[in-house]
Amino acid sequence: MMNLFKYPFAVVVSVLFLTTHVHSIALSDGIEVDHIVAIVNDDLITRNELDKEIDKILARLSNAGQQVPPKSAVEKQVLDKLIEERLQVGKAISLGINVTPDMLATMIGNIAKNNSLTLSELRTALAAEGISFKSFQQQIEKQILLSRLKNQEIINKINVSDAEIDSLLKQDKQIGRKNTEYLIQHILIGLPEGASPAQIGAARDKAISIAEQLQQGADFASLALLHSNGRNALEGGSLGWLKNNQLPSLFTDVVAGMSKGDISPPLRSSSGYHIIKLTDMKGNKQEFVTQTKARHILINTSEMVSDEDARTRLEQLYIRIEGGDDFARLARSHSDDKGSAIKGGELGWVSPGSVVKKFQAEMDKLQPGELSKPFRTEFGWHIVQVIERRQHDNSEQILRSEARKIITERKAKDATDLYMRRLRDEAYIEIRLSEE
Repeated sequence: MMNLFKYPFAVVVSVLFLTTHVHSIALSDGIEVDHIVAIVNDDLITRNELDKEIDKILARLSNAGQQVPPKSAVEKQVLDKLIEERLQVGKAISLGINVTPDMLATMIGNIAKNNSLTLSELRTALAAEGISFKSFQQQIEKQILLSRLKNQEIINKINVSDAEIDSLLKQDKQIGRKNTEYLIQHILIGLPEGASPAQIGAARDKAISIAEQLQQGADFASLALLHSNGRNALEGGSLGWLKNNQLPSLFTDVVAGMSKGDISPPLRSSSGYHIIKLTDMKGNKQEFVTQTKARHILINTSEMVSDEDARTRLEQLYIRIEGGDDFARLARSHSDDKGSAIKGGELGWVSPGSVVKKFQAEMDKLQPGELSKPFRTEFGWHIVQVIERRQHDNSEQILRSEARKIITERKAKDATDLYMRRLRDEAYIEIRLSEE
Protein backbone atom coordinates (compact mmCIF):
# COMPACT_ATOMS: atom_id res chain seq x y z
CA MET A 1 0.00 0.00 0.00
CA MET A 2 1.21 3.51 -0.61
CA ASN A 3 2.39 5.58 2.30
CA LEU A 4 -0.24 8.32 2.68
CA PHE A 5 1.60 9.88 5.57
CA LYS A 6 2.35 13.43 6.60
CA TYR A 7 4.94 15.85 5.68
CA PRO A 8 7.84 18.58 6.53
CA PHE A 9 11.01 22.39 3.33
CA ALA A 10 11.75 25.73 -0.67
CA VAL A 11 13.54 28.77 -1.24
CA VAL A 12 13.87 29.44 -4.96
CA VAL A 13 17.49 30.39 -5.52
CA SER A 14 18.58 33.88 -6.49
CA VAL A 15 20.54 34.17 -9.73
CA LEU A 16 23.93 35.86 -9.89
CA PHE A 17 26.38 36.12 -12.76
CA LEU A 18 29.35 33.97 -11.94
CA THR A 19 32.86 33.56 -13.21
CA THR A 20 35.22 30.71 -12.51
CA HIS A 21 38.11 32.88 -11.28
CA VAL A 22 36.42 35.70 -9.39
CA HIS A 23 34.57 35.03 -6.15
CA SER A 24 33.01 38.46 -5.60
CA ILE A 25 30.95 40.72 -7.83
CA ALA A 26 31.36 44.46 -8.04
CA LEU A 27 29.14 47.10 -9.58
CA SER A 28 30.53 49.92 -11.69
CA ASP A 29 30.47 52.33 -8.72
CA GLY A 30 32.72 50.02 -6.71
CA ILE A 31 30.07 48.62 -4.33
CA GLU A 32 30.71 44.94 -3.65
CA VAL A 33 27.57 42.83 -4.02
CA ASP A 34 28.53 39.54 -2.35
CA HIS A 35 30.97 36.65 -2.25
CA ILE A 36 30.27 33.21 -3.66
CA VAL A 37 31.18 30.57 -1.06
CA ALA A 38 29.95 27.49 -2.96
CA ILE A 39 28.72 26.39 -6.37
CA VAL A 40 26.21 23.52 -6.38
CA ASN A 41 25.50 22.35 -9.93
CA ASP A 42 23.97 25.47 -11.57
CA ASP A 43 23.28 27.16 -8.25
CA LEU A 44 25.20 29.45 -5.89
CA ILE A 45 25.53 29.96 -2.16
CA THR A 46 26.71 33.42 -1.14
CA ARG A 47 28.60 34.67 1.89
CA ASN A 48 25.62 36.79 2.90
CA GLU A 49 23.33 33.75 2.88
CA LEU A 50 25.84 31.65 4.83
CA ASP A 51 26.33 34.36 7.46
CA LYS A 52 22.59 34.77 7.95
CA GLU A 53 22.17 31.03 8.53
CA ILE A 54 25.10 30.96 10.98
CA ASP A 55 23.66 33.94 12.88
CA LYS A 56 20.28 32.18 13.18
CA ILE A 57 21.89 29.05 14.61
CA LEU A 58 24.09 30.96 17.08
CA ALA A 59 21.09 33.03 18.21
CA ARG A 60 19.13 29.84 18.81
CA LEU A 61 21.96 28.43 20.96
CA SER A 62 22.20 31.68 22.90
CA ASN A 63 18.44 31.81 23.53
CA ALA A 64 18.59 28.24 24.82
CA GLY A 65 21.30 29.23 27.31
CA GLN A 66 23.96 27.11 25.59
CA GLN A 67 27.58 28.06 25.04
CA VAL A 68 27.91 29.91 21.74
CA PRO A 69 30.93 28.83 19.64
CA PRO A 70 32.77 31.26 17.34
CA LYS A 71 31.37 31.61 13.81
CA SER A 72 34.41 29.94 12.29
CA ALA A 73 33.79 26.77 14.30
CA VAL A 74 30.41 26.11 12.68
CA GLU A 75 30.97 27.66 9.25
CA LYS A 76 31.79 24.38 7.47
CA GLN A 77 28.88 22.46 9.04
CA VAL A 78 26.39 25.19 8.15
CA LEU A 79 27.68 25.38 4.58
CA ASP A 80 27.29 21.60 4.28
CA LYS A 81 23.67 21.95 5.44
CA LEU A 82 22.98 24.63 2.80
CA ILE A 83 24.63 22.49 0.11
CA GLU A 84 22.45 19.49 1.04
CA GLU A 85 19.32 21.66 0.91
CA ARG A 86 20.30 22.94 -2.56
CA LEU A 87 20.86 19.38 -3.78
CA GLN A 88 17.49 18.24 -2.46
CA VAL A 89 15.60 21.23 -3.87
CA GLY A 90 17.23 20.66 -7.25
CA LYS A 91 16.38 16.96 -7.17
CA ALA A 92 12.77 17.65 -6.21
CA ILE A 93 12.38 20.11 -9.08
CA SER A 94 13.94 17.66 -11.54
CA LEU A 95 11.44 14.98 -10.42
CA GLY A 96 8.50 17.33 -10.97
CA ILE A 97 7.72 17.60 -7.27
CA ASN A 98 6.12 20.94 -6.49
CA VAL A 99 4.25 22.84 -3.82
CA THR A 100 0.85 24.17 -4.84
CA PRO A 101 -0.64 27.35 -3.33
CA ASP A 102 -3.28 25.18 -1.64
CA MET A 103 -0.64 23.04 0.07
CA LEU A 104 1.19 26.12 1.30
CA ALA A 105 -1.98 27.80 2.54
CA THR A 106 -3.10 24.64 4.33
CA MET A 107 0.24 24.19 6.08
CA ILE A 108 0.40 27.83 7.23
CA GLY A 109 -3.23 27.62 8.38
CA ASN A 110 -2.38 24.52 10.43
CA ILE A 111 0.63 26.24 12.00
CA ALA A 112 -1.55 29.18 13.03
CA LYS A 113 -4.26 26.86 14.38
CA ASN A 114 -1.78 24.73 16.35
CA ASN A 115 -0.51 27.92 18.01
CA SER A 116 -4.07 29.15 18.70
CA LEU A 117 -3.57 32.11 16.35
CA THR A 118 -5.50 33.60 13.46
CA LEU A 119 -3.54 34.27 10.27
CA SER A 120 -3.50 37.96 11.14
CA GLU A 121 -2.15 37.18 14.61
CA LEU A 122 0.48 34.88 13.08
CA ARG A 123 1.67 37.72 10.84
CA THR A 124 1.89 40.01 13.87
CA ALA A 125 3.81 37.39 15.89
CA LEU A 126 6.29 36.87 13.04
CA ALA A 127 6.79 40.62 12.63
CA ALA A 128 7.53 40.89 16.37
CA GLU A 129 10.31 38.34 15.84
CA GLY A 130 11.66 40.33 12.91
CA ILE A 131 10.53 37.73 10.34
CA SER A 132 8.74 38.88 7.20
CA PHE A 133 5.69 36.86 6.18
CA LYS A 134 7.19 36.31 2.73
CA SER A 135 10.34 34.84 4.26
CA PHE A 136 8.20 32.62 6.49
CA GLN A 137 6.21 31.39 3.47
CA GLN A 138 9.43 30.55 1.64
CA GLN A 139 10.71 28.52 4.59
CA ILE A 140 7.45 26.57 4.89
CA GLU A 141 7.43 25.99 1.13
CA LYS A 142 10.93 24.55 1.39
CA GLN A 143 9.91 22.32 4.28
CA ILE A 144 7.00 20.89 2.30
CA LEU A 145 9.09 20.39 -0.83
CA LEU A 146 11.89 18.53 0.96
CA SER A 147 9.37 16.48 2.91
CA ARG A 148 7.61 15.43 -0.31
CA LEU A 149 10.99 14.48 -1.78
CA LYS A 150 11.83 12.41 1.30
CA ASN A 151 8.45 10.68 1.21
CA GLN A 152 8.72 9.85 -2.49
CA GLU A 153 12.39 8.90 -2.67
CA ILE A 154 12.99 7.35 0.76
CA ILE A 155 10.01 6.70 3.06
CA ASN A 156 7.74 5.15 0.42
CA LYS A 157 10.51 2.74 -0.57
CA ILE A 158 11.10 1.39 2.95
CA ASN A 159 9.61 -2.04 3.57
CA VAL A 160 8.86 -3.24 7.10
CA SER A 161 7.96 -6.92 7.39
CA ASP A 162 5.61 -8.49 9.92
CA ALA A 163 8.57 -10.53 11.17
CA GLU A 164 10.51 -7.33 11.95
CA ILE A 165 7.51 -5.93 13.85
CA ASP A 166 7.08 -9.18 15.79
CA SER A 167 10.77 -9.18 16.69
CA LEU A 168 10.74 -5.57 17.95
CA LEU A 169 7.59 -6.13 20.01
CA LYS A 170 9.24 -9.18 21.58
CA GLN A 171 12.43 -7.24 22.40
CA ASP A 172 10.85 -3.98 23.55
CA LYS A 173 7.86 -4.59 25.78
CA GLN A 174 7.52 -0.85 26.55
CA ILE A 175 6.08 -0.05 23.11
CA GLY A 176 2.54 1.19 23.49
CA ARG A 177 2.78 1.57 27.26
CA LYS A 178 3.67 5.29 27.47
CA ASN A 179 0.34 6.19 29.11
CA THR A 180 -0.04 3.06 31.25
CA GLU A 181 -0.04 3.40 35.05
CA TYR A 182 0.74 0.58 37.48
CA LEU A 183 -0.23 -0.02 41.11
CA ILE A 184 2.79 -1.80 42.56
CA GLN A 185 3.42 -3.55 45.89
CA HIS A 186 7.02 -4.15 46.89
CA ILE A 187 9.03 -6.24 49.35
CA LEU A 188 12.76 -5.65 49.82
CA ILE A 189 15.01 -8.14 51.57
CA GLY A 190 17.89 -5.78 52.21
CA LEU A 191 21.62 -6.36 52.05
CA PRO A 192 24.29 -4.31 53.81
CA GLU A 193 26.98 -2.59 51.77
CA GLY A 194 29.82 -5.02 51.09
CA ALA A 195 27.64 -8.03 52.01
CA SER A 196 29.44 -11.33 52.44
CA PRO A 197 28.57 -14.39 50.31
CA ALA A 198 26.81 -15.89 53.34
CA GLN A 199 24.64 -12.78 53.81
CA ILE A 200 23.80 -12.74 50.09
CA GLY A 201 22.85 -16.41 50.19
CA ALA A 202 20.66 -15.96 53.27
CA ALA A 203 18.85 -12.96 51.74
CA ARG A 204 18.31 -14.86 48.49
CA ASP A 205 16.87 -17.89 50.30
CA LYS A 206 14.55 -15.67 52.36
CA ALA A 207 13.34 -13.85 49.20
CA ILE A 208 12.69 -17.17 47.43
CA SER A 209 10.73 -18.45 50.43
CA ILE A 210 8.58 -15.30 50.57
CA ALA A 211 7.95 -15.43 46.80
CA GLU A 212 6.79 -19.06 47.14
CA GLN A 213 4.41 -18.12 49.96
CA LEU A 214 2.96 -15.32 47.85
CA GLN A 215 2.48 -17.66 44.89
CA GLN A 216 0.56 -19.98 47.20
CA GLY A 217 -1.84 -17.17 48.19
CA ALA A 218 -0.24 -15.47 51.20
CA ASP A 219 -1.24 -11.85 51.77
CA PHE A 220 1.35 -9.53 50.22
CA ALA A 221 0.70 -6.61 52.60
CA SER A 222 1.13 -8.82 55.68
CA LEU A 223 4.43 -10.30 54.48
CA ALA A 224 5.67 -6.83 53.50
CA LEU A 225 4.88 -5.55 56.98
CA LEU A 226 6.70 -8.49 58.59
CA HIS A 227 9.75 -8.81 56.37
CA SER A 228 10.31 -5.88 54.02
CA ASN A 229 13.18 -3.47 54.55
CA GLY A 230 11.64 -1.08 52.02
CA ARG A 231 10.48 2.42 53.05
CA ASN A 232 6.85 1.49 52.20
CA ALA A 233 6.68 -1.62 54.42
CA LEU A 234 4.22 0.04 56.81
CA GLU A 235 1.86 0.66 53.88
CA GLY A 236 1.87 -3.04 52.99
CA GLY A 237 4.68 -2.39 50.51
CA SER A 238 2.48 -0.20 48.29
CA LEU A 239 4.40 2.15 45.99
CA GLY A 240 1.14 3.74 44.80
CA TRP A 241 0.26 4.43 41.18
CA LEU A 242 3.36 4.86 39.01
CA LYS A 243 3.49 5.90 35.36
CA ASN A 244 5.62 3.86 33.03
CA ASN A 245 8.45 6.39 33.12
CA GLN A 246 8.36 6.51 36.95
CA LEU A 247 9.06 2.82 37.43
CA PRO A 248 12.50 1.96 38.86
CA SER A 249 14.66 0.75 35.98
CA LEU A 250 15.01 -2.67 37.63
CA PHE A 251 11.23 -3.14 37.44
CA THR A 252 10.54 -1.74 33.96
CA ASP A 253 11.01 -4.82 31.76
CA VAL A 254 9.60 -7.16 34.41
CA VAL A 255 6.38 -5.17 34.85
CA ALA A 256 5.94 -4.94 31.08
CA GLY A 257 5.57 -8.71 30.94
CA MET A 258 3.21 -9.00 33.91
CA SER A 259 -0.57 -9.16 34.09
CA LYS A 260 -2.77 -7.86 36.89
CA GLY A 261 -2.21 -9.95 40.06
CA ASP A 262 1.15 -11.39 38.94
CA ILE A 263 4.05 -11.67 41.40
CA SER A 264 7.64 -11.44 40.21
CA PRO A 265 10.48 -13.80 41.15
CA PRO A 266 13.13 -12.20 43.40
CA LEU A 267 15.05 -9.45 41.56
CA ARG A 268 18.62 -8.70 42.64
CA SER A 269 20.02 -5.17 42.97
CA SER A 270 22.85 -3.62 44.99
CA SER A 271 20.40 -2.96 47.84
CA GLY A 272 19.09 -6.52 48.07
CA TYR A 273 16.36 -8.75 46.67
CA HIS A 274 13.05 -7.26 45.49
CA ILE A 275 9.68 -8.93 45.01
CA ILE A 276 6.91 -6.96 43.30
CA LYS A 277 3.23 -7.55 42.71
CA LEU A 278 1.29 -5.86 39.91
CA THR A 279 -1.84 -5.11 41.93
CA ASP A 280 -3.63 -3.15 39.20
CA MET A 281 -3.04 -1.22 36.00
CA LYS A 282 -4.87 1.42 33.98
CA GLY A 283 -4.49 3.30 30.72
CA ASN A 284 -3.99 0.10 28.75
CA LYS A 285 -7.63 -0.32 27.71
CA GLN A 286 -9.09 -1.58 24.49
CA GLU A 287 -9.12 1.06 21.76
CA PHE A 288 -12.29 0.85 19.66
CA VAL A 289 -12.20 2.88 16.46
CA THR A 290 -14.35 3.25 13.36
CA GLN A 291 -12.45 1.67 10.50
CA THR A 292 -13.23 2.27 6.84
CA LYS A 293 -12.73 -0.28 4.11
CA ALA A 294 -11.93 1.78 1.01
CA ARG A 295 -10.33 1.76 -2.41
CA HIS A 296 -8.83 4.59 -4.39
CA ILE A 297 -7.18 5.64 -7.63
CA LEU A 298 -4.19 7.98 -7.52
CA ILE A 299 -2.70 10.03 -10.35
CA ASN A 300 0.70 11.49 -9.43
CA THR A 301 2.02 14.78 -10.72
CA SER A 302 5.50 14.68 -12.22
CA GLU A 303 7.77 16.35 -14.71
CA MET A 304 5.69 14.69 -17.45
CA VAL A 305 2.26 15.08 -15.82
CA SER A 306 1.19 18.56 -14.70
CA ASP A 307 -1.20 19.16 -11.85
CA GLU A 308 -3.92 20.10 -14.34
CA ASP A 309 -3.27 17.00 -16.48
CA ALA A 310 -3.51 14.75 -13.42
CA ARG A 311 -6.80 16.33 -12.36
CA THR A 312 -8.23 16.03 -15.87
CA ARG A 313 -7.26 12.36 -16.15
CA LEU A 314 -8.89 11.60 -12.83
CA GLU A 315 -12.05 13.49 -13.72
CA GLN A 316 -12.34 11.32 -16.84
CA LEU A 317 -11.95 8.16 -14.71
CA TYR A 318 -14.57 9.50 -12.27
CA ILE A 319 -17.05 9.98 -15.15
CA ARG A 320 -16.39 6.45 -16.42
CA ILE A 321 -16.95 4.90 -12.97
CA GLU A 322 -20.13 6.93 -12.51
CA GLY A 323 -21.20 5.62 -15.92
CA GLY A 324 -20.80 2.01 -14.83
CA ASP A 325 -17.15 1.12 -15.58
CA ASP A 326 -15.51 -1.26 -13.11
CA PHE A 327 -13.55 0.61 -10.42
CA ALA A 328 -11.11 -2.25 -9.78
CA ARG A 329 -10.27 -2.65 -13.47
CA LEU A 330 -9.61 1.09 -13.89
CA ALA A 331 -7.50 1.17 -10.70
CA ARG A 332 -5.33 -1.69 -11.96
CA SER A 333 -4.82 0.09 -15.30
CA HIS A 334 -4.42 3.71 -14.21
CA SER A 335 -3.57 4.16 -10.52
CA ASP A 336 -0.04 5.34 -9.68
CA ASP A 337 -0.30 3.73 -6.24
CA LYS A 338 1.11 0.44 -7.44
CA GLY A 339 0.75 -1.24 -4.05
CA SER A 340 -3.03 -0.90 -4.06
CA ALA A 341 -3.49 -0.91 -7.85
CA ILE A 342 -2.79 -4.64 -8.10
CA LYS A 343 -5.63 -5.17 -5.61
CA GLY A 344 -8.08 -3.07 -7.62
CA GLY A 345 -7.26 0.05 -5.59
CA GLU A 346 -8.18 -1.55 -2.25
CA LEU A 347 -6.53 -0.02 0.82
CA GLY A 348 -7.94 -2.57 3.24
CA TRP A 349 -9.31 -1.43 6.59
CA VAL A 350 -8.15 2.13 7.24
CA SER A 351 -7.96 3.39 10.83
CA PRO A 352 -8.27 7.09 11.74
CA GLY A 353 -4.92 8.88 11.55
CA SER A 354 -3.25 6.30 9.31
CA VAL A 355 -3.72 8.45 6.19
CA VAL A 356 -3.15 12.17 5.62
CA LYS A 357 -5.83 14.56 6.89
CA LYS A 358 -7.22 15.57 3.49
CA PHE A 359 -7.67 11.95 2.41
CA GLN A 360 -9.26 11.09 5.78
CA ALA A 361 -11.63 14.07 5.56
CA GLU A 362 -12.83 13.21 2.04
CA MET A 363 -13.26 9.54 2.95
CA ASP A 364 -15.20 10.39 6.12
CA LYS A 365 -17.78 12.36 4.08
CA LEU A 366 -18.83 9.24 2.20
CA GLN A 367 -21.41 6.58 2.99
CA PRO A 368 -20.67 2.95 2.05
CA GLY A 369 -20.92 2.62 -1.73
CA GLU A 370 -20.37 6.34 -2.40
CA LEU A 371 -17.58 7.68 -4.64
CA SER A 372 -15.77 10.94 -3.96
CA LYS A 373 -15.14 13.59 -6.56
CA PRO A 374 -11.44 14.10 -7.47
CA PHE A 375 -9.45 15.78 -4.70
CA ARG A 376 -5.81 16.60 -4.13
CA THR A 377 -3.32 15.66 -1.40
CA GLU A 378 0.43 16.09 -1.35
CA PHE A 379 0.68 12.72 -3.12
CA GLY A 380 -1.38 13.74 -6.14
CA TRP A 381 -5.03 13.54 -7.25
CA HIS A 382 -7.35 10.85 -5.81
CA ILE A 383 -10.82 9.46 -6.04
CA VAL A 384 -11.88 7.21 -3.18
CA GLN A 385 -14.80 4.87 -2.72
CA VAL A 386 -15.99 3.65 0.68
CA ILE A 387 -16.90 -0.03 0.68
CA GLU A 388 -17.77 -0.71 4.32
CA ARG A 389 -17.32 0.54 7.90
CA ARG A 390 -16.93 -1.27 11.23
CA GLN A 391 -16.17 -0.78 14.93
CA HIS A 392 -12.86 -2.44 15.66
CA ASP A 393 -10.67 -3.07 18.72
CA ASN A 394 -7.55 -1.36 17.44
CA SER A 395 -5.26 -2.02 20.43
CA GLU A 396 -3.08 -4.54 18.61
CA GLN A 397 -2.96 -2.46 15.44
CA ILE A 398 -1.93 0.62 17.43
CA LEU A 399 0.89 -1.39 19.00
CA ARG A 400 2.05 -2.73 15.65
CA SER A 401 1.70 0.69 14.04
CA GLU A 402 3.98 2.20 16.69
CA ALA A 403 6.51 -0.59 16.14
CA ARG A 404 6.33 -0.07 12.36
CA LYS A 405 6.95 3.65 12.84
CA ILE A 406 10.01 2.98 15.03
CA ILE A 407 11.49 0.57 12.48
CA THR A 408 10.72 2.93 9.59
CA GLU A 409 12.45 5.82 11.35
CA ARG A 410 15.53 3.66 12.01
CA LYS A 411 15.73 2.56 8.39
CA ALA A 412 14.99 6.08 7.12
CA LYS A 413 18.07 7.48 8.86
CA ASP A 414 20.42 5.06 7.09
CA ALA A 415 18.52 5.43 3.81
CA THR A 416 18.67 9.24 4.03
CA ASP A 417 22.43 9.19 4.66
CA LEU A 418 22.91 6.92 1.65
CA TYR A 419 20.61 9.07 -0.52
CA MET A 420 22.49 12.27 0.37
CA ARG A 421 25.86 10.63 -0.37
CA ARG A 422 24.52 9.62 -3.77
CA LEU A 423 23.24 13.14 -4.49
CA ARG A 424 26.66 14.55 -3.57
CA ASP A 425 28.48 11.99 -5.73
CA GLU A 426 26.31 12.88 -8.74
CA ALA A 427 26.62 16.65 -8.27
CA TYR A 428 29.19 19.31 -9.18
CA ILE A 429 30.16 20.99 -5.91
CA GLU A 430 32.85 23.65 -5.60
CA ILE A 431 33.55 25.13 -2.16
CA ARG A 432 35.23 28.55 -2.16
CA LEU A 433 35.63 29.32 1.53
CA SER A 434 39.42 29.18 1.25
CA GLU A 435 39.39 31.74 -1.59
CA GLU A 436 37.90 34.51 0.54
